[in-house]
Amino acid sequence: MFQSFETEGDRDAGPDRLAALRRAMAAAGIDAFLVPRADAHQGEYVAPRDARLQWLTGFTGSAGFAIVTPDEAAIFVDGRYRVQVRAQVAPCFVPVDWPATSAADWLAARLGDAARVGFDPWLHTRAEIDALSTRLGPAIAVVPVEPNPLDAVWPDQPDPPRGPVRDFPAATAGATRADKIAGIRDVLVKDGHAAAVLSLADSIAWLLNVRGSDIPRNPVVHAFALVEAATGAVHLFADAAKFDGADPGVPILPPGAIVQALSQSSGPVRVDRDSAPWLFGHLLEEAGVEIAWAPDPCILPKARKTAAEIDATREAHLRDGAAMCGFLHWLAGAERRVLDGATVTEIDAVRELEQRRAATGALLDISFDTIAGSGPHAALPHYRVTTDSDRALAAGELFLIDSGGQYPDGTTDITRTVAIGTPGEAEIAAFTRVLKGMIALSRARWPEGLAGRDLDALARAPLWRAGQDYDHGTGHGVGVALSVHEGPQRISRRSEVPLEAGMILSNEPGYYREGAFGIRIENLVAVTPAADLPGADADRRMLAFETLTWAPIDRRLIDIAALSPGEAAWIDAYHAGVVHRMTGRLPAEVAEWLGTACAPLARAS
Repeated sequence: MFQSFETEGDRDAGPDRLAALRRAMAAAGIDAFLVPRADAHQGEYVAPRDARLQWLTGFTGSAGFAIVTPDEAAIFVDGRYRVQVRAQVAPCFVPVDWPATSAADWLAARLGDAARVGFDPWLHTRAEIDALSTRLGPAIAVVPVEPNPLDAVWPDQPDPPRGPVRDFPAATAGATRADKIAGIRDVLVKDGHAAAVLSLADSIAWLLNVRGSDIPRNPVVHAFALVEAATGAVHLFADAAKFDGADPGVPILPPGAIVQALSQSSGPVRVDRDSAPWLFGHLLEEAGVEIAWAPDPCILPKARKTAAEIDATREAHLRDGAAMCGFLHWLAGAERRVLDGATVTEIDAVRELEQRRAATGALLDISFDTIAGSGPHAALPHYRVTTDSDRALAAGELFLIDSGGQYPDGTTDITRTVAIGTPGEAEIAAFTRVLKGMIALSRARWPEGLAGRDLDALARAPLWRAGQDYDHGTGHGVGVALSVHEGPQRISRRSEVPLEAGMILSNEPGYYREGAFGIRIENLVAVTPAADLPGADADRRMLAFETLTWAPIDRRLIDIAALSPGEAAWIDAYHAGVVHRMTGRLPAEVAEWLGTACAPLARAS
């Protein structure tokens, strides 16, 4: 099993660890200290060594931060984690609703003139620190602190990860390493930049056609890189021992050598203020090197998948879809056993699904810890089951399972919500609204140039009409055999990045009623040029989505009368597509069940 069910975080240790940190802060002469859930590469997931927020507070969510002063300690989380944080942290940490309350607002209300706010210069970006400093004003200093005072009081802090690296085939990538480097060099020359420093682990993996294992669930390698425009040379700063089984094709220097390399650079050096460590800009400024603040040049080329990457991803999703269909067939049997009085738990379901994926023979890892929530647990969008929290599936409740796999040719992510027994009217009504939103986004056509924020409302509108909503984005970018959460593309209220052909995103509206039930339906989609409509007099290029995920949606939860004819036709066509694509990939008993699960909706005449 890749997934473990151990309880992570230590709520009871929070007070002692907080007291130790405050002593270290006093020794460093700071009045407040920022504790992010971040590493030097600003990835969503962190290695055990960098799990500082979890070690201090007990909180295990994938987003949040803490601020500690001599008298108060606050932990800032968004709507996904408001229930979870209350259960995981000790009372000495006060949960704060973020982003409704910002770090700057919280600090400004508590600190007086001449106060000093400390931060680790490796763990925060220039954009983050500049925004905080501007909001606090000149009377409160925001200062880098090295070494990190939390590390100084963490006696058994793990070592940095040393996971092995493997080559990623150019045939699957659709471009050689040399092709990609040449493309990045062209960008730098066009923009007048002498070099670019890269710190995002997935950018480096993409550029060099390698995959790593430093972070569970994410096949990346912790490294930095410097790309020179004049020669196209790439200098990689990483632990060379990780590359015993792979050839990055470029010189490898120790990770710490990036400090000297930046100090000796000739400018302008391109630095991403939204992702590079604050320290990088500081080093260049100290050395008098001109800085060109600009986005990581790999981000958009990585997001625009090649035809080969899309083909590979399609195959990965078909393989994963067969595993998912097998699991849903098993779940249907588990439901019957539950209704007969047997016990089937969330952990049972997680184990079964991972075994189904492993049986494909191609699973390298899961793409994130499976979210498997029964009843009220489904109302926690990022719930992680443990042996302590494991709950049995129960008649009359909903079961939500959000999961994915990492394969050599693609990364998958799918959510299905299934009824256990007869669902209630409230659950059917909410499920149908979520489904209508997912269908609206699946069927969308839009002019080139629109961003994720322009499409987000399509998925929310059916819920809004009922006075409902959800507190997470509608869709995130997805890599190809890379990070399951990939930027810069998103479908959310805040995303201003135009969607482009080749981008892969999730389509996952939801609805959560605390203490009762949760619903999410998720397919992955790829942006593609829209087909011409018969008789249309189009005067601009349009884009659309191609669905990549193929597994049945629980028809028992659909209020057919609430669907428009077009929505009902989409469901029937989607289910017909599931059956067509799974033909020959499933055992006979699963194929027979699938035909029933994907039967056309029975609409009243």
